[in-house]
Amino acid sequence: MNRSLLNIPNGLTFLRGLGIPLFLYLALSLEADGWAIFVLAIGGATDYFDGKLARAWGQESRFGELADPAIDRLYIIATLVALVLRDAIPLWIVIVLLGRDVILGMLTIALKARGHGPLTVTFLGKAATFNLMYAFPFLLLALAQSRVGTVAFIVGWSFAIWGIALYISTGISYFAKGLDLYRHGKRVA
Repeated sequence: MNRSLLNIPNGLTFLRGLGIPLFLYLALSLEADGWAIFVLAIGGATDYFDGKLARAWGQESRFGELADPAIDRLYIIATLVALVLRDAIPLWIVIVLLGRDVILGMLTIALKARGHGPLTVTFLGKAATFNLMYAFPFLLLALAQSRVGTVAFIVGWSFAIWGIALYISTGISYFAKGLDLYRHGKRVA
């Protein structure tokens, strides 16, 4: 694994992180939903390309390994906050999604205390995050009182339902694997 912090994939990850406060400003202060959605789209693109480039160029780093999922979670939290404050989604969705992350975060801390690294993200875990990140812009666009808003509502909730279901099921899977690792000190395939 490349130890250098100064590379293009890490630069993309860092820039993606800077988009979080910009998104919140656009969505909450200005209610400039088009621009807020654009920031989310750029965040999604850089999320894809930072990992793809790091693997292709052999520039994987500990920073990228830790920052990428952390920034994903921060985007999810920021978007959830904006959607709740704008009355686009109910609060219980935020509680469920953040509850999963808090539980897994505590397990990760316990595993680290025992000398284990973070749990490996699965394809379904990435799919859950992808579905949620895809749903959120549509749910924001669904606030528009128009045909576009109606279509965005249907598409957004379709992705949200799948994303929430996958997020919960992968959370249960990660928890089971992490608990086994914590108890027995070995990774489960």
